[in-house]
Amino acid sequence: MRLLLGLAMLLALAGCGRVIPQGSVPPPVVTAPVAPAAPVASAAANAVLAGVALGPALAALSVNDVDARGALTSFIESCPRLLTREDASGLTQRDDWRGVCDAARGIAPERARSFFAEQFTAVQIGDGKAFATGYFEPEIAGSRTRRAGFEVPVYAMPSDLVRGWPDDVPASERTGRPPLGRYDEQGRFVLYHDRAAIEDGALAGKAPIIAWAADPVEFFFLQIQGSGRLRTPEGEVIRIGYAGQNGREYVGIGGVMRERGLLGEGPGKYSGSMQGIMAYIRQNPRDGRDLMRLNKSWIFFSELKGDGPLGALGVPVRRESSVAADPAYVPLGAPVWLGLDRAEANGLWIAQDTGGAIKGANRFDTFWGAGEDARRIAGGMSGRGRAYVLLPRAAAARLGTR
Repeated sequence: MRLLLGLAMLLALAGCGRVIPQGSVPPPVVTAPVAPAAPVASAAANAVLAGVALGPALAALSVNDVDARGALTSFIESCPRLLTREDASGLTQRDDWRGVCDAARGIAPERARSFFAEQFTAVQIGDGKAFATGYFEPEIAGSRTRRAGFEVPVYAMPSDLVRGWPDDVPASERTGRPPLGRYDEQGRFVLYHDRAAIEDGALAGKAPIIAWAADPVEFFFLQIQGSGRLRTPEGEVIRIGYAGQNGREYVGIGGVMRERGLLGEGPGKYSGSMQGIMAYIRQNPRDGRDLMRLNKSWIFFSELKGDGPLGALGVPVRRESSVAADPAYVPLGAPVWLGLDRAEANGLWIAQDTGGAIKGANRFDTFWGAGEDARRIAGGMSGRGRAYVLLPRAAAARLGTR
């Protein structure tokens, strides 16, 4: 991924990707098309308040063996987190997952479909009308050292990025988590450097540099995804993941382009996909740079080890098995069934990530891995249909869905 954004971040490059919330290391963000508007996020505070209804029997939902096996693997990886996390959705308690996770570890892969049918009850949250975008793990050219053709710094977290209260915020209003920023030379707490300032060198000599990217446009979109790979001329692959953000405003440049009449199908128009937006930026380099700088958010990275980008749940996100969701409506680690007007996204997924634009009941962001096909699918993913959350039978019974 998610790494990755939510990352997101965004609806579609209407959000142009997705912004990853502080503390998660995804992937990923998200690259979704801009053209369709996203459904309005649910006003209810969590899934229980949004309304929970019994869904169809699992046997009636379309799930193939390959899909079920992938979901089983990701579910087993999620189990340690399910047994220790508090569920913000109100749908489950930690003990609900204990027996299900014990059973999962003893299931042969060929019985994956039967496992989900026997252990889970499908429930509908709210009206069940789903909207899904996609994200992926981009791979771009990079170098461990600065050299000709590799001039874009990939910064780790700067030491002066802290939380605090600006002087003009009264003590009575200093509640909750303080905003991100820095202390200036006069000791005043101010907003942190934005994208334009960082690109102009505000962090030179002030923040660790993991590597150097070759292409500022590709790196911009990698930041939206929230994680990715840098491939060096020598063939080394450096995997980087989300470490933090500068606290500045995220602006989905796809939405800006739509407002300016640049997106569409007529002459002189550009596709609302990531590919179309990149084409505009490359064909209009000066305006394209100014457009990217409207997004003041900057993502800082850490170098990752292991076999996959990490989602907000703290486990690797897997191609065609991991999905980002709003934890207020879906327990992170729970299976989700999607039936959309995009056949490639139908079937079982495991909620293992979050994203800044992935908000509300039945809003999802599907993860497609790395490579050109992942880029293509995620960049054009915009699916609508129905969603069901799969709950352990004990949890569903307690909610009164049977």
